[in-house]
Amino acid sequence: MPVVWYFAYGSNMQRATFSGRRGIEARRARAARVDGWRIVFDKPTVLPSRHGVANLVRADAEAVLGVLYEITADDLAHVHLTEGVLIGSYERLTVEAVPLDDGAAPVAAHTLFSSRRAATLAPSRRYMALLIEGAEEHGLPAWYVDRLRAVPAVDDSAEDLALRAQVDDALRAMRRGDGR
Repeated sequence: MPVVWYFAYGSNMQRATFSGRRGIEARRARAARVDGWRIVFDKPTVLPSRHGVANLVRADAEAVLGVLYEITADDLAHVHLTEGVLIGSYERLTVEAVPLDDGAAPVAAHTLFSSRRAATLAPSRRYMALLIEGAEEHGLPAWYVDRLRAVPAVDDSAEDLALRAQVDDALRAMRRGDGR
């Protein structure tokens, strides 16, 4: 099975989201940066919500940090499916990711971004906690974790939490292949 690199900068940085919610077991995971981009939280979710999720914008003098996962091509296809690439929620992008390990060579990695934007959105506190936990799990620098902690966030509504539980059930069924 061919392997590829996937660069996660949002909730997929968190192991419990990537391996638990998405059902993907990475062969390797490494902290990395992608130059020329900045993380923002202006992407509307696939299902109606008042919250934004992580997205990328061009920013020549900046870099976004995240996690490089070595996964199979089938796993990357599953990421695309569950992130809504096929319905236009995200677009594919190939980037040069530089592992934060000293002396590690850059690699071509797949990631996602969206041209769907809404400047009025803010991420939820629950969502930002996933990013912060993922950044800490993978040893991203403290200054970057502090930057994530400083992002203004809002509480989830009861409706948001109920919808998330339904989506989680659907993701589990998709990964099992039983459609339930």
